[in-house]
Amino acid sequence: MRHLSVFVLAIILIMLPSCKYFRAGGLFGKKARTMAILKAQEDSIRVADSLQIIKARLIATEKARLDSLRYADEVRKEMESKNKFNIIVGSFITPEYAKVYADRYRKQGYDPKIIRQEGSKFELVSVESYDSFRKAVSRLKQFQDTVQFESWLFINK
Repeated sequence: MRHLSVFVLAIILIMLPSCKYFRAGGLFGKKARTMAILKAQEDSIRVADSLQIIKARLIATEKARLDSLRYADEVRKEMESKNKFNIIVGSFITPEYAKVYADRYRKQGYDPKIIRQEGSKFELVSVESYDSFRKAVSRLKQFQDTVQFESWLFINK
């Protein structure tokens, strides 16, 4: 009898942890649920941190791209200002007239620039610019013969 009671007690102890009641709602179930909740929270925090890192990298990349575009635009403007011989098709006091005139030549396929000078109230509409006086004069003659007779050469100092 004594062996039988030990045997029955051993079977009960072996079966108790595997019982659905103890796994799901008992002592072992609460601990497992708590651990699962903590693991899920850790995972969500890890994902949120990863997203923050990725967002910071994207912002840095976009800032670098905008900086490089700004730098390229500055270099382009500096190079354009080095072209000191400009073919001018119009000179205006009113800025709106200069813009309209520039748009007129843009529609014809040119890339007009509006030149504003310090100390002057006039805005010059330039359709082409050159770094060589010889090229500028020869192109000015062609331009006067084919496009606009009243165009002239402006030397930007």
